Amino acid sequence: MSAPEIDVLIPVYNAASTLDAAVASMAGQTISDIRILVVDDGSTDETPGLLAAWAARDVRVQVLHKANGGIVEALNYGLAQCAAEFVARFDADDIAYPQRLRVQLDFLRAHPEHAAVGCDVDHIDEQGAPIEGLPRPGSPESSDPLWFPAREPYLIHPYVMMRRAAVIAVGGYRPSPNSEDSDLYWRLEERGRLHNLPERLGQYRMHGSSISGASIVNGRVMAVGSQLSALSAARRRSGRADFAFAATDAAALKSAGCLAAMIEVVAGRLDAVELRRLRLAASIKLLELAHYRPFEIEVQDATFIRAALAHSEMATPENRGHIRWHVTQTSARLIRKGRLREALTLAPPGFLPRVAARALLG
Repeated sequence: MSAPEIDVLIPVYNAASTLDAAVASMAGQTISDIRILVVDDGSTDETPGLLAAWAARDVRVQVLHKANGGIVEALNYGLAQCAAEFVARFDADDIAYPQRLRVQLDFLRAHPEHAAVGCDVDHIDEQGAPIEGLPRPGSPESSDPLWFPAREPYLIHPYVMMRRAAVIAVGGYRPSPNSEDSDLYWRLEERGRLHNLPERLGQYRMHGSSISGASIVNGRVMAVGSQLSALSAARRRSGRADFAFAATDAAALKSAGCLAAMIEVVAGRLDAVELRRLRLAASIKLLELAHYRPFEIEVQDATFIRAALAHSEMATPENRGHIRWHVTQTSARLIRKGRLREALTLAPPGFLPRVAARALLG
């Protein structure tokens, strides 16, 4: 049997409530020469039965079962079974519009210099209601691993289509804590260009149980993991040895709990300059995440971030303005929420006039 034009890779864990709609949106694509590879990562709900029903009625749906090992392990397990020239990622709680795969395939066919393509989306909540005001994907080609926080080559992970050969060439997914997608994109940049299409090609569900949105602890893990991936990219660009991620890093960071302790977990693998960079970059990344995720920083975060601002001399003048915006914006929001202690702990005295103005203006 010849390989399909596209392999759609969907990792699944206990997704019974949204699975049918997600798979149906892929089965209803305007391009039919696809295989829908679903990796069941040890689900304990009704997911296995739903997948069996889909496989029975649509030959393109193939189900792979494995013991629970997390998303990186599930993605690499599925990637090893892919045979198509193109691999499209998707999640079991999202809904793709019918033209999604066709539009992305046409782009990659017409632009052989590109290794991957993403798109814009419509954001929805757990019940499927629209959410407005969330960040939109920009140009991945404006990435900069040495900005604070790193300007990541961001593509919405469940809506990316990639050349399989490029993904294999860079080693597939690595266990960058809560940041396996951006870590992959930094490496794919070294194989070809990345691009975000302006079209909204599906619905992307934002909910409290997502990996990065479930708690402030997961937000801290993502802040550290994403900036480690950027430092890793900076190392490669300068000809240095890559950062060594361990499969146990995410659990170790989560157990550490606070931002200061998380950074100590990985400090031994960084030089002195990288460690200062990580403290500041992870701090501002956490503020960025708190801007649109369902959590707020705590006093311990504010204390650490305030101290990390001493490393701002490493940033360009433009970047320092960006850092100041995040600090004053977060402090003002905390004041409006009645969290005065966190706000005053975070903002240095020189920032307070701007914080007060932002708080009053809303």
